[in-house]
Amino acid sequence: QEQLVESGGGLVKTGGSLRLSCVVSRDIFSANAMTWYRQGPGKWRELVASYTYGGVSGEFITYAPSVKGRFSISRDGAKNTMFLQMNDLQPEDTAVYYCSGRWGSRDVRGQGTQVTVFS
Repeated sequence: QEQLVESGGGLVKTGGSLRLSCVVSRDIFSANAMTWYRQGPGKWRELVASYTYGGVSGEFITYAPSVKGRFSISRDGAKNTMFLQMNDLQPEDTAVYYCSGRWGSRDVRGQGTQVTVFS
């Protein structure tokens, strides 16, 4: 069973930056998809950014419209780690951020890391 562990959350002022990390217990490139989600207080879970392997079509990177241009997803295969660089953070970005991996039909999610943005 794969394990995913997030870190890097915290308290940051509006306009600030944070970088989240997600360490995966197996080869990160073996996943069909790797995703960052978030769930803010009183809100539904939202896809923030993802890598999706499209077979012969290659790989796709997707961002939520609300974070495009401010957040950037990346990976380090040598460390089996996925990152989410978050710049120009706003109070509405306050949420618990989760990373998730899909292997076949199985989705595995980490425990989450809290990000709080204050003005």
